[in-house]
Amino acid sequence: MNVARTPLRIAAIALVAAAAVGCASTAPSNGYSGGSAGYGASCMDCGTVTRIETGAGSRVPNATGAIVGGLVGAVAAREIAKDRTDSEGRQNTATVAGAAAGAAIGNAIQNRNGIGYAIYVRMSDGRETVVTQDDLGDIRVGSSVRVANGRAYLR
Repeated sequence: MNVARTPLRIAAIALVAAAAVGCASTAPSNGYSGGSAGYGASCMDCGTVTRIETGAGSRVPNATGAIVGGLVGAVAAREIAKDRTDSEGRQNTATVAGAAAGAAIGNAIQNRNGIGYAIYVRMSDGRETVVTQDDLGDIRVGSSVRVANGRAYLR
């Protein structure tokens, strides 16, 4: 094992791990979940969900998953190939193959996680607003929500 390449290998592994963590879908910590304590009847940001449309589109551009996956795949494959062969041609081939595989995987992950939902909310003052977000959490038609920062949060 070449000690000079160790920092680069660690960086490549960290990049792969960061990309994998970035694809995870978790509910945000927003402080609005549970009960209606503290909102009262005059909550101007509160309302009731009247309709939810699936497939409203993700807020993330469609190519993002493929680009990030391709970059991560290329870097990881290149580092692995450097340890396995001295041939520059084989290292280049491994880099291209890693980029293609990473792009396909990144695109698949984004397509699975980026469905998108349009959530229609009848606000407490009678107006209707629509927010688009990538997850619903436990929000359903009829749910009481608070709209803040372009998202609907279950109350």
